[in-house]
Amino acid sequence: MEKQISIIGGDNRIIKFAQMMKKDGFNISIFGLENSTQIESFEICNSIEEVTSKSNIIISAIPLSKDGEKINTPYSDKKILIKDLLEFLPGKTFIAGKIPEILRKNIECFDILDIEEYAILNAIPTAEGAIQIAMEEYPKTISGSNILILGFGRIGKILSKMLQGIGANVYCEARKNEDLAYISAYGYTPIHLDVLDDYLSKFDIIFNNIPTMILDTNRLKYVKKDVLIIDLASNPGGVDFEYAKENDIKTIWALGLPGKVAPISSAEYIKKIVYNIFLTK
Repeated sequence: MEKQISIIGGDNRIIKFAQMMKKDGFNISIFGLENSTQIESFEICNSIEEVTSKSNIIISAIPLSKDGEKINTPYSDKKILIKDLLEFLPGKTFIAGKIPEILRKNIECFDILDIEEYAILNAIPTAEGAIQIAMEEYPKTISGSNILILGFGRIGKILSKMLQGIGANVYCEARKNEDLAYISAYGYTPIHLDVLDDYLSKFDIIFNNIPTMILDTNRLKYVKKDVLIIDLASNPGGVDFEYAKENDIKTIWALGLPGKVAPISSAEYIKKIVYNIFLTK
């Protein structure tokens, strides 16, 4: 593995990752991070062409984009377009999250969000961050509260375990009979999607992990007026936010929690995956 890495955009996780790789003896070139106060030890580049010329390993944001056009650059005022990367990536190894098809053709890409190990590890700070938000925003204790988790994937599994550990009454929605059986085995209350409407009025807090419209206008009519809904799903989310706002239903769309609540742990996960990629090449 060469000792030079180029980084384009990204959040605090990427900056912490770069610092870790610097300690491991790598030279780090960056573009699209100039507003950060933590980049003094890196080589700052002024264009995509310049930064990609520095290394055959290019790392970018996780996820790469919010709108499918611009790279996520919270530490830059620059608008870096995904399409502008195309001519500079052939012959390089490109690592990012949710890499669009336009970049996958004839380019060696590793989508970090498709790597199961990273997805599982990343669910831990997501779940912790979600509980932190609930503790800050809900006026009662988590212990003893009725809590619904929509979606029993990686985050749902870890979040359920953490909430049960602090005394919540945990209910989990799922579609598959296999998942419903696991939910029962773990000591949570299973709810099949087909009967979800019958249960919605009993919950104090609802966490959503499903990136499709599951809490639509019809379902939001069943929830408590003082319910707290925390949506952890990526775009487009799973809640009718407009209806919720119009009806004073407290809803928080909590995106990018790993980078906000545990950037160092998240950076360690990224570093582990990057080393694994090059050890297996």
